[in-house]
Amino acid sequence: MKPHKIVLLILAVISLAGCGYRLRGTGNLRDVLPAYVKKICIPLFKNDTTRFELDKKLTEGVIDEFVSRGKVEITSDAAAADATLVGEILRFVAAPSGFSAQGSADHYTIYVVASVVLTDMKNKKVIYSNPSYVYNEDYEVPQGKDFESVETEALKKIAVKFARNLVLTILEGF
Repeated sequence: MKPHKIVLLILAVISLAGCGYRLRGTGNLRDVLPAYVKKICIPLFKNDTTRFELDKKLTEGVIDEFVSRGKVEITSDAAAADATLVGEILRFVAAPSGFSAQGSADHYTIYVVASVVLTDMKNKKVIYSNPSYVYNEDYEVPQGKDFESVETEALKKIAVKFARNLVLTILEGF
C-alpha cells in the first residue's frame, strides 16, 4: 500500500474513533459498566452438559480475561459484589469436520452454547444478557492422536478463546 493511502486510512480510523466508533477488541469495561461497579462476582458456571470440568475451565477463563483487562476486581463474595456474571453451559458439541487420508477425524468444530447474564447488583438491572451465546472454534488434532486423547488440552485452549470472545461481546454490546 502506498504511504499516502496508509496515512488516509489512519486518519479515517482516528476520525471514526472520535465519532464513538472503535476497532474490535478495544472496548473498555468503563464504557459498559456503571462507574460504581468496582467488584464483579463470577460464580462457577452451571454445567448442563456431560463434559467433565467444562464449567470450571470456562469460568476460570472468563475470570482470567476480566482480570487481564483490569479496571474491576473479581470477588467470590456475592454480597460484596457490585455486579454478578452468571453463566450456564447449555451445550457442548465436538463435531468432526475434517478427516485424514486414513479416514480418521483430524479436525473438529467445537460448539459451546451458554446462557450469560451480567447484573448490576446495586440497581438490580441487567447490564448484558444473552440466553443463547454461541461460540465455535475449529480444533486440529495432531497426527496419530484422537480427540479424546487431546481433549483436556483442547478444552483449555477453547476456554481461553471462549472467555476472550465473551468478554469482548459484553464490552462491545453485541
